[in-house]
Parts: sequence; structure tokens; C-alpha cells
Amino acid sequence: MKMLERKLACVLALACGLVCWAGPARALPSFARQTGLECTACHMSWLELTTVGRQFKLGGYTLMKPAAAEERPWVSFAKDGPPPVIPLAGFVQASVSHTAKTGVSEAAGTDGSSFPKNDALVLQQASLFLAGRIAEHAGAFAQWTYDGVEHQGAIDNVDIRVADRWRADGVDVTYGLSLNNSPTMSDIFNTTPVWGWPFTTSGVAPAPAAAPLVAEGLAQQVAGLSGYALWNRTVYAELGGYRTASGAFRLFRAGTSRADDAVLKGTAPYWRLALQHEWDAGTHSVMVGSYGLNVHKYPDPLSPSGPTDRFDDLGIDAQYQYITDAERYSAQINVVRETQRLDGTFAAGGAAQARNTLNTITAKVTGYFQNQYGASLGLQRIRGSADAGLYDTGEAVAGSVAGRPDSTAVILEANWLPWRDRRFTLQYTAYQKFNGAKTNYDGFGRNARDNDTLYLVAWFPF
Repeated sequence: MKMLERKLACVLALACGLVCWAGPARALPSFARQTGLECTACHMSWLELTTVGRQFKLGGYTLMKPAAAEERPWVSFAKDGPPPVIPLAGFVQASVSHTAKTGVSEAAGTDGSSFPKNDALVLQQASLFLAGRIAEHAGAFAQWTYDGVEHQGAIDNVDIRVADRWRADGVDVTYGLSLNNSPTMSDIFNTTPVWGWPFTTSGVAPAPAAAPLVAEGLAQQVAGLSGYALWNRTVYAELGGYRTASGAFRLFRAGTSRADDAVLKGTAPYWRLALQHEWDAGTHSVMVGSYGLNVHKYPDPLSPSGPTDRFDDLGIDAQYQYITDAERYSAQINVVRETQRLDGTFAAGGAAQARNTLNTITAKVTGYFQNQYGASLGLQRIRGSADAGLYDTGEAVAGSVAGRPDSTAVILEANWLPWRDRRFTLQYTAYQKFNGAKTNYDGFGRNARDNDTLYLVAWFPF
């Protein structure tokens, strides 16, 4: 624990130095430089969007404060003045993780290499963004990320939009097209997987073995085009499809591993429908919705032939927000049911049965006071069919002797924003079940609570 305390002290010392350097409140700085808005206008607390933030995204990231063309610099990181022509921004995360039990044990199948970065100060990620207005009706959010844990860089989230608005005779419709590289990347709510809570987790601690494909299982591997519309700020609908990012769209997965990237058969349709209501000038807002993805995927990306695996994902979600200058609260829930028809994997001997299901629930409540102090309480739950071929890998820590994906965790999180564009998050994840069991889940004597993790992360956008 003394080593952990020293690492935490390092992060806090780094924090203090960067707090002194911090300027006025911002979210993604290129958006703030473009619009002139503070982060709290578009975010309850970033990354969670407010009603204003959702409209900004729907409008294709094009809202811009008045500026004469001849006054705009090509590139600028100044917090005031006219917006630059090329909207650049950056983002850095530094973190320390402490997993409850990491001891060396021959009987448990672990050695010093099982947890090489436990209690270590790591550069979790560093990102460069091209994010903002491109033309009057076009904008983009494009991210390149260096993973400090894996020591490699690759394309991250990309969302290129063309949008417009039509108003007449009591009808107000914002509509557009989104070209992106991950299902749910285009969504305007923070309930679906890409932008859902928790907004960060440890990159070095053990994690459950299973997740639905829609939960970023295709992220940075596909290219998709969808059309969307918001009618009278009430009905939101989106329809599109995703294909393997190849040919001219290979850029959408630049830097990723061809051996690991998914290869789809044909087009995977994606849909989204949500009803929202805002009242008291946006102080209150509520949403209920549903979304779905249907995918035919080859089990071996290096040999895309023969039978495929089919994944049918159906999500149901809801969100409530209460936002004032002094206090901000939100509650969210996301439920996903995935039906798996693993004809390809079963034929190759990678699954014990060809038909499986996987069900997940993610729920959280969040409160912020004076936009500076925040806390969240969340629940993550995974349940699914037993399949020894998929989950009983025979590995310590990551395996499941029961051959089940079932995992349950409670997450407690505290946030401090000494400046509104600097955040320090302390998160504790407590597992009641992990990969199918509460005790001896991997067959080597490891218990679910052994994976409980304390995680401190510092966020620095610029």
C-alpha cells in the first residue's frame, strides 16, 4: 500500500501543477474555441451532454461564434479570440490502478507478469482531435489515440456529419447524415455504449470476459452511414448500416490489428428511436428509447469464408436530467439483450453450442454541486448462457471454470473539477460475481472480490 500511496501522490502532484496552468472552463477545447461557450453549457459534466450539447451534435458540430473570415487563424490554441480554421484539440489521461489481490501463487496460476502495472503510474491515453466545423452544414469529430498501456497508436472515434434544420408551420426538424466507425457513436444520449457511463475504467485491471457486440465490439473496425432526424425536439430517429472498413474506408480502422478486426458479411443494419421531453427551459429533460443492431460476422477475420456468426442486439434505455447553475443530477439505465447464433464459431470448435444469449444492465445516478464536486453510484450486470467453449479458457484470472459470463459489479465514483476543464476521478469497482461465480471462478482459487479495483485518473484536455 505504501507504493500505491506514493503513486497517488505523484498523480496529485502532477494535478496541482496542471491546475495552476488551467484556464477558463472548457469541454473539448476546439468546440469551446469555436462556439465561445463554457463546457457547462453543453455538458452536465463532460462527457454527459445537456440539451444544448445534444443540439450541437445534431447540428453537425457547426455552431460558431461570429467571426470574419480574414480574422480567423489557421491554427490556434488560444482560449479567446476568433475560432481557428483547423479545429485541433488534445487530451491526456494519467492513472494509477490498485487491484485487491495480485499476489504470486503457483496454485493460482499467477506470477509477476499477471499484473505488471498494478500500482504503477501510467499514461493511460493521449489523444489528438480534429473536431469542429468544416463548412456551413458540415462538421467532424475525429480522434487519434495513443494507448499508453499497450504502447500503440490507432484511429479512435470518428463522426463526420452533414446537417441542416427545417422550420415551418409549427414543425421543427433537425436532420442529417453521420459517417462514423462505431455503432452508437452517432447517438446524442449518454446511455448507449460508446458515450455511456462509466466514462473511463482502468486499462490494466481484470475485466469481465463478455459484452454484447453493440458495446463497442465493432468499434474502429467498421464504417457506417446513417440518416437521422429530431422532430419538434421530441422524436429522435436514426437508420443506417455498417460494413467492414476496407478499401477507401480503411482509414476508419487505421493502426488496428487486421488479425483482430471483425470482418462482416454484407451490411449490418442499425436503428435508433427515442422520445424525449424538455421542460422548464431545459432544466428538466427525460428520454426513453430503443436501438438495435444485426450483424453477420466471420469468426476468423483472416479467413472470411464459410458459415458466419449472427448477433441480434436489442437495447432499451432511459435518461433523466435536472440541470441548474448550482446543482446537476442525472439518472440513466441501459438494458441490452443479445441473441447469438454462432454457426461459424461452433463449426470451428470455438463454442460448445450454436445458440446463446447475453443480457446486460448498466445503471447509474450522478450528482454535481457547483459544477465542481460530483459523485456517481452505478451497477453493471452481465448474465448469459453457459458455454464452456467460449468462457472456460483454462486461464487464471481471465477464465471461467463454470463456463459462464455472469458478472456483477457496483461502482462508486467521486469527481473533482478544480477547473471545469480539469478532472480528477477516484473510482472503486466492487465485484459480487466475476466470470460465472463468486468464489473460485477461474478454477485456480481466485474470488470475484480479488478483482476489486481502486482507480485514480487525471484528465487534461487542451
